[in-house]
Amino acid sequence: MIVIIDYGMGNIYSIKNAFNYLGLEVILSNNPDTIISADRIVLPGVGSFSRAMSVLRGKSLDIIIKESVLKYKKPVLGICLGMQLLGKSSTEDSFCEGLGLIDCSVERFDQSKYQDHKVPHVGFNTVHIKDKVSLYYGFEQDVDFYFTHSYRVFCDNDKYVSGLCTHGEAFVASFQKGHICGTQFHPEKSQSNGLKLLKNFIEQV
Repeated sequence: MIVIIDYGMGNIYSIKNAFNYLGLEVILSNNPDTIISADRIVLPGVGSFSRAMSVLRGKSLDIIIKESVLKYKKPVLGICLGMQLLGKSSTEDSFCEGLGLIDCSVERFDQSKYQDHKVPHVGFNTVHIKDKVSLYYGFEQDVDFYFTHSYRVFCDNDKYVSGLCTHGEAFVASFQKGHICGTQFHPEKSQSNGLKLLKNFIEQV
C-alpha cells in the first residue's frame, strides 16, 4: 500500500495521478494508523518549511512519520519541500527544525552570486547522477527533471547525495540513505523520467 501524506501543503493529486498512470493504487491520508500500515510513504510539499512543520506537528504526523521510517523501516520519498522536511532544519522565514531523518539543512539560493539566474529556479534542468542508487536504477548519467524552488539542501555527508544539479552553482538534487529518499525536483511533473523514478521507488527501494 502506497500512502501519500495529505497535510494540506502538497501537490498530492498530480502525484496520485502519476502513480495511477503506472497502474498503482495509492491512498491520500493523514490518518496515523493508515500511514503506519503503509508499505511505502510519499511526503509531498509546496510552500513554507516552517508552516509545513507546524501543520505536521499539529497533527502529530511528525511523530508518525519518524516512527514509520525509523522503527518500521518504511521507505519514504520526500518530494520538493517534502525532501527538505526530511532534513534537520531550514532558515526559511526563521530557523525551524525539520524531521531530522537525514543530516542536511536548507537555505535560500544566494542570487547575489549569480544575477543571471533567477530565483525561484523553475523548469527542466539536468541532474547529474552522482551515485547509481536504487532510485536511479536504469538511468543514464545525466537526466532532465522538473524543478520549482527557491531553497536548496546542503547535506552534511556527501555520501548520501545521489544527484546534483546546477543553477548558478551546484546544489543537491536528490539524496538516498537506504530507504530514505528525497528529490528536490518533481517526478510527477517530469514526464517519462519522473514516472521511471517513481516506479523505481516502488520496485527497487
